[in-house]
Amino acid sequence: MTKNKQIKLIAVFEKEPVRRVWDAKKEKWYFSVVDVVRILTESVDAGAYWRKLKERLLKEGGNETVTKCHGLKMIAPDGKMRLTDAADTETMFRLIQSIPSPKAEPFKLWLAKVGYERLQETANPELAVNRARKHWLSLGRSSKWIEQRMRGQEIRNKLTDYWAKHGVEKDLEYAKLTDIIHQEWANLTTSGHKKLKGLKSNNLRDHMTNEELLFTALAEMSTRGIATKNKAEGFRKNAKAGRQGGQVANRAKEDFEKLTGRKVVSGQNFLPLQKELKKLSYKKEEVEN
Repeated sequence: MTKNKQIKLIAVFEKEPVRRVWDAKKEKWYFSVVDVVRILTESVDAGAYWRKLKERLLKEGGNETVTKCHGLKMIAPDGKMRLTDAADTETMFRLIQSIPSPKAEPFKLWLAKVGYERLQETANPELAVNRARKHWLSLGRSSKWIEQRMRGQEIRNKLTDYWAKHGVEKDLEYAKLTDIIHQEWANLTTSGHKKLKGLKSNNLRDHMTNEELLFTALAEMSTRGIATKNKAEGFRKNAKAGRQGGQVANRAKEDFEKLTGRKVVSGQNFLPLQKELKKLSYKKEEVEN
């Protein structure tokens, strides 16, 4: 993981999702303005509300506040990364002052708490691990599943660390390499796997079974081992290592399925009931690619 790598997450305020981006260089959270507007106003078109609010602030001399809202890429309802206006905690406080809402004060307290917790986690990463564990437990995940999920994430991080140091460009190339590995071991792309599970913007790994997590980890661990042995540099050579690493896991998967009579790749997911899905546009997730 590179020094300035941004950690992209979705937090929850009173069961309402708020997209956010952690800028490690500036040590600041940047929150989606539209998400905050949606929560505070309960508007059916938060985007339109925000556009009108921007116009009003500019007319009233609030240009500084508006210009401090930066366009950052965050995950959209269709699962793609799209630019959206985002503001740090200080700027968000100023914007909230312009929005009449009984939720304003509780939301400001929540923003301050979130920012403080992230700074604590930067100094002590164990806090972030414990927070993730607590979140998964609250969603009903078993201790065994959580252990497998966290072990798999550690393996994933070591692989992306290797990519970062050996000429692989973040985001697009990471996603392509991840897809190559996944296609080789699972015989379908990550998007195909998400479709099988009925997922949209959700994090695929958060909806994998124990077996799927295990074979994903094996594929990525094998990929890193092969890339390290061959001193793979750049996208093309790391793609070759990815194919070979995925094939290692695929062979193991085939043996497992033959001996157990159970398929590894599954349509199982941990999605809430449909009525709950209608309330939320996004789920909490790490953009790992």
